[in-house]
Amino acid sequence: MNQGNSKFFHNIASLSNWIIILGIAWILGTIGLGWVINSLLIVIALLLLTPTIAFFVLRWWLNRNLISAPCPVCNYEFTAFQKTECQCPNCGEVLQVQKGKFERLMPPGTIDVTAVDVSVSQLSPFDD
Repeated sequence: MNQGNSKFFHNIASLSNWIIILGIAWILGTIGLGWVINSLLIVIALLLLTPTIAFFVLRWWLNRNLISAPCPVCNYEFTAFQKTECQCPNCGEVLQVQKGKFERLMPPGTIDVTAVDVSVSQLSPFDD
């Protein structure tokens, strides 16, 4: 049972992996396949740059398509996408986003009115 002999074979096995890698690199260099290495570098660069570019594009898109405005019924402020229908999380009113603000969604022909408080003057039955 010679223990030194197994260490020797282990060192040769790890050395052979490096020799194979160097041999493949030497063959690529002599054949002139530098374009393979260049294309691998380009793919690695794209993999590193794509998340950064996607982050800034997503922020730009969200700034253009998200609005934050108050509900016209209960004045609860919330956020929604442009040109969509949504429901107020506070009062449950169905709203539509148009021109950067929320508008009540009503069936065609419905007239939306605003109630005004009018002070009442008391009339006596003897006034002419």
